[in-house]
Amino acid sequence: MWEKDVNINEVKEILTKSKVFFGVGAIKKIDEISKDLKEKGIDKVIVISGKGAYKITGAWDYVEEALKNHNIGYINYAKVTPNPTTDNIDEAAKMAKDFGAKAVIAIGGGSAIDTGKSVAILMEYENETGASLYEYKFNPTKAAPIVAINLTHGTGTEVNRFAVATLLEKNYKPAIAYDCIYPTYSIDDPALMTKLSANQTLYVSVDAVNHVVEGATSKVASPYAITLAKETIRLVAKYLPMAIKDPNDMEARYYLLYASLLGGICFDNGLLHYTHALEHPLSAVKPDLSHGLGLAMLLPSVINCIYKDKAATLADILEPIVPGLKGDTNESEIAAKGVQKWLFDIGVKEKLEDMGFKADDIKKLTNLAFETPSLGMLLGLAPNEANEATVCRIYETSMKVM
Repeated sequence: MWEKDVNINEVKEILTKSKVFFGVGAIKKIDEISKDLKEKGIDKVIVISGKGAYKITGAWDYVEEALKNHNIGYINYAKVTPNPTTDNIDEAAKMAKDFGAKAVIAIGGGSAIDTGKSVAILMEYENETGASLYEYKFNPTKAAPIVAINLTHGTGTEVNRFAVATLLEKNYKPAIAYDCIYPTYSIDDPALMTKLSANQTLYVSVDAVNHVVEGATSKVASPYAITLAKETIRLVAKYLPMAIKDPNDMEARYYLLYASLLGGICFDNGLLHYTHALEHPLSAVKPDLSHGLGLAMLLPSVINCIYKDKAATLADILEPIVPGLKGDTNESEIAAKGVQKWLFDIGVKEKLEDMGFKADDIKKLTNLAFETPSLGMLLGLAPNEANEATVCRIYETSMKVM
């Protein structure tokens, strides 16, 4: 109940590796951020965004005014799509270099911010490309300063060192993680998120839940990651139905956003494993598939796969959505079906078969999970042996309702 003592309209500074301005009205801090950029000699920036959300949410009005107030020139790359590609990154990086940009302002959800992080690296490496970055052909240690203005409550990318992009020609969707792409500043303003559709609200929140399930059960999970996971799931379980019922419920958006922030820090520490490693091939093959929906379709089977290895942890952190688990290793199916029921109850009822995947696709998806750069590393962090048979079984059991 501690939430009732928090004034959601008072912008707080949350210090992670990034400085986060958090709360209703936090977008107004872009003026302070712009002033700081100018004082540091940054007189030109590239703004990375999708096609419309950066304007529809009202974020752009504040950003444009702040940049003009402080005489910072800007150019806008507004072509980022869900599941952004290395082609997007190359196009935006060329635009940034040609313009002489010295910093990146990314406005959007994970797609825009991850693209911005990637562009920030390429701005410092003249001869590299999005493909060479995501195929691990060089090891970046520097990037242009990044300002992340977050428009969803799911990815946590505004507070961590991760980014994701798709290499379309290879059906690869790798992840990168470098200290140089922690944003210098981040803005988390729940007032910018009230225009998310019901499905977007569901999918991004499910993404946050997946982050912490994996971050709390990986081979490198710490007590810190587990503590963050427990609170993330509690907040999502409590506030997601409220946001679905009333998209303008600012308290609900505030705490879903806080849950997402905790989730981003959780997997920055505990990392990820099965669900993300197996979802990336899904949305690489079908780029129109929402990342959060892909995760939701896999999660019950992943819980069933790992429960016996992390029964006590999962029983504890899943309590808000699957009450009554005792942490016994024979509860795997009960826990998995409980998570599936929760997903169905909040409105996420699709399974892989519903999205056009067939049994014949499993071999290709499994191969991609092991061949895609970085995903094999994630599988190596799973709490049990992530061999081809195990991965195939997760895909198979995710095809239909358990």
